[in-house]
Amino acid sequence: MESPDSVSRCPVRQQRARWERKRVCTARELLETERRYQEQLGLVATYFLGILKAKGTLRPPERQTLFGTWERIYAASLELLPYLEEGHWGPGLEGFCSHLELYTQFAANAQSAQTTLRELLKKNKRFRRFVQLQEGRPEFRGLKLQDLLPLPLQRLQQYENLVVALAENTVPNSPDCQQLTRAARRVTETAQRVHAIGQTQKNDQHLLRVQALLSGRKAKGLTSGRWFLRQGWLLVVPPTGEPRPRMFFLFSDVLLMTKPRPPLHLLKSGTFVCKALYPMSQCQLNRVFGHSGGTCGGLLSLSFPDEKLLLMSTDHEEMSQWYHSLAVAIRSQKS
Repeated sequence: MESPDSVSRCPVRQQRARWERKRVCTARELLETERRYQEQLGLVATYFLGILKAKGTLRPPERQTLFGTWERIYAASLELLPYLEEGHWGPGLEGFCSHLELYTQFAANAQSAQTTLRELLKKNKRFRRFVQLQEGRPEFRGLKLQDLLPLPLQRLQQYENLVVALAENTVPNSPDCQQLTRAARRVTETAQRVHAIGQTQKNDQHLLRVQALLSGRKAKGLTSGRWFLRQGWLLVVPPTGEPRPRMFFLFSDVLLMTKPRPPLHLLKSGTFVCKALYPMSQCQLNRVFGHSGGTCGGLLSLSFPDEKLLLMSTDHEEMSQWYHSLAVAIRSQKS
């Protein structure tokens, strides 16, 4: 038997000991969090999905939109947990990977689920009373249904962190090293796809919001297919005269300059009319002043083939953020 002193003097054994400690700690965290995750999945499956099915409170299409692949995700967790409890990490996690597509499908439905929940709580009195009754159960510990719906997507991020850590701290000659490595790769790929879906959904929400703010014939379909970056008030500095405030909307390919409708406009009060659309592929961006910190704000120069814009702000931080966003849009077009 090797003495502790011989282990402490060998760098390779020291590294293996560190790996094993981290592996044990990660495995314990994965097991404990999976138990809690499964419990919460089961609460929703039992007290919401199961009872809604039995009572017929919601039509099947509404129920499907609201919960998506929840029941199958719950079944996948029920299948995984015994492997984790017995310490069979490699076989359990590699087998679990066959269910990862359920998380991609759940993510694709997430925005519709939240929208459906808001509409049902607002319009369906019977469903609203049912939700309030179930949320009041002590098992839910004060959690609301809207807090629980994103649970699988939050768990997927935890899976990525924990499974990758487990694989990284498993010695290469371990029997389950290859299985854990494959599982870590597949979980990471799924998490990346789910993240991309979430970013697209957020962008779609931004585009709908911006489109609702625009009015006039030029505004129809203006945001379709674009990637929103930022919006805000900037001062347009003309060759002569006083600077004029304008609302700008920056997309990945164009910069939109708008002017607010008069507050007393009969139908379009609170909206903006399009004044100009500038292609970022033709833009040359320069800082006139405001390179360093301070309270003086900043001035940006945007040169296009037929026009030059001078945009100013008295807020230096805001001007720096605009410069960064404009530079990102220009690079994305020119690349």
